[in-house]
Amino acid sequence: MTRTAEPRPPADRPAAPSLPGGPPTAPVDPTALPVAPTPLVWRRLRRAGRDHGPLLLLVVVLYALATGAALVAPWVLGMIIDAVRDGAAPARVDVMALAIVAALLVNAALLLAAVAQSIRFGEGLLAELREEFVRSVLRLPLGAVERAGTGDLVSRTGRDVNSLSVMVRESLPVFATGGATVLVILVAQVFLHPALALAWLPSALIIWVSTRWYARRAPEGYLAEMGTYSRLTQGVSDTVEGAHTLEALGRQEWQDLRTDADVRRAYLAERYTLWLRTVWYPPLEFSYMFTSATTFLVAGFLYVQGELSLGQIATAVFLTVQMSRPLEHLIDQIDNVMVGFTGMRRLLGVQGTEETPGTGAEPETGEPGAVAVEGVRFGYAPGTEVLRGVDLDLRPGERLAMVGPSGAGKSTLGKLLAGVYLPGAGTVRVGGVDLAALSPEERRERVILLSQESHVFRGTLAENLALALEDDGADRERLWRALEAVDAATWVRSLPEGLDTRVGSGQDALDPAHVQQLALARVVLADPQVLVLDEATSMIDPRSARRLEGSLAGVLAGRTVVAIAHRLYTAHDADRVAVVDGGEIVELGTHDELLARGGSYAELWNAWHGEG
Repeated sequence: MTRTAEPRPPADRPAAPSLPGGPPTAPVDPTALPVAPTPLVWRRLRRAGRDHGPLLLLVVVLYALATGAALVAPWVLGMIIDAVRDGAAPARVDVMALAIVAALLVNAALLLAAVAQSIRFGEGLLAELREEFVRSVLRLPLGAVERAGTGDLVSRTGRDVNSLSVMVRESLPVFATGGATVLVILVAQVFLHPALALAWLPSALIIWVSTRWYARRAPEGYLAEMGTYSRLTQGVSDTVEGAHTLEALGRQEWQDLRTDADVRRAYLAERYTLWLRTVWYPPLEFSYMFTSATTFLVAGFLYVQGELSLGQIATAVFLTVQMSRPLEHLIDQIDNVMVGFTGMRRLLGVQGTEETPGTGAEPETGEPGAVAVEGVRFGYAPGTEVLRGVDLDLRPGERLAMVGPSGAGKSTLGKLLAGVYLPGAGTVRVGGVDLAALSPEERRERVILLSQESHVFRGTLAENLALALEDDGADRERLWRALEAVDAATWVRSLPEGLDTRVGSGQDALDPAHVQQLALARVVLADPQVLVLDEATSMIDPRSARRLEGSLAGVLAGRTVVAIAHRLYTAHDADRVAVVDGGEIVELGTHDELLARGGSYAELWNAWHGEG
């Protein structure tokens, strides 16, 4: 009987390491969004402390006062014990009992005020950090997002932000309260007798050693854990988006194995951090209980020496028990702080990827719309070049078609011309100015990239069009003129609500040709000098594509156009044709000139027309 071999995981997914020798290594992807260094996080937290210092100080003071009120109970209980032992009058005992009740009421009021201010502090800081992160995400270069994939960004936006929320809302207030409580109780014990502080030395040593052991390992463990979730999220997203393709090719089992490998890596990473906690927690629990015993021993010794009364022994033990709970909560929050701190490193890493404003140092020396590409080299990963020394000059208003085999570098060159990527070497100049010297906003004023995947945002047609304008309240006549320029005004007017028709997810669906017409209308409104069309009509049927070509006339007039195309009639209509192959421009000329040469372009043209 033969046994069918079980399918093996894909070769690009290495087996996850065993535990507990060390944290599973997070998949190191050079294209992933970066992680901020630890000093940067501390600088940001110090700035938060300065910005919110008065409110944080108020929180600590309120909790300290609340703790002081709570200390009245064990202190007075010790006094009651001594009073009863000395035969005090019942009335005196009643007064002391009422003092305990009054102190507890004051404690409750102070705690209520402290919690309210603590929530104010936490929510304010969290809102500030979230706004910073959203601004950073919206300013991410398109190239960085494309290289990293959506999984990494979604993981940071969701899971990491939630981790930060827990740290800010829960951990920081608990640290403030726990620190204030422990400090006040220690002072009270020292006030009873300085030797009582010695009872905490063994437990303090245990807490210090075990927490230091944990703190040295946890950050890398949590960083690995979050990295695996980024990869898992990306895998799930790819599976959902490509479900039909996987079914058509019968690759469901293969994709299941990829997902299983991602899940196992995430499981091992999380199991490692769980193992750290299981090693760390038992010594902590022991230290909390051990302190009560050592306090009893030290206080008993002092009682024998006549240094403490019986009531003061009870007070010392009550204080120790009372301190164990806030101390436990304080140390427990170290874990949440580790997770939140790691999440903050990943969130601040996104800020480090923001597009930075250009120097703007170069004056505009060329004609508007002129494009000059000089010695451009580019690669998505170190050591691998997609473009190798590309040179190209375009006159203002010229239409250039870029053709060539798949993977030749056409789309990459188009994105460099649009400023989506910046070259690794060489320069791309528009209007005589290096794109690298311009801010993202200035680049987009000069060049716009229109791809085959135009997006319709949830909202009205007017809101979708106004995205191209700085003024969201643009007048309707301007929007209608843009629609007329791309031959889209007729079908928009036929809609029941015209420009106020709601489109996008869950709303009226637009066919691909209409979506592209909206994208073209946005180009008219943005009015760039240069327009890069990356297969802009390849995802719609040939008849609609041909009609859409007519709509392009209103967009292309007076603009320099670079059209990346597979359908060679686009090349036939262009002023010049550039043939890209192997990351270089191998041929450049008019349609007729290149046909006459009988080179690469002639072969493509003949193959497209079915000629031998």
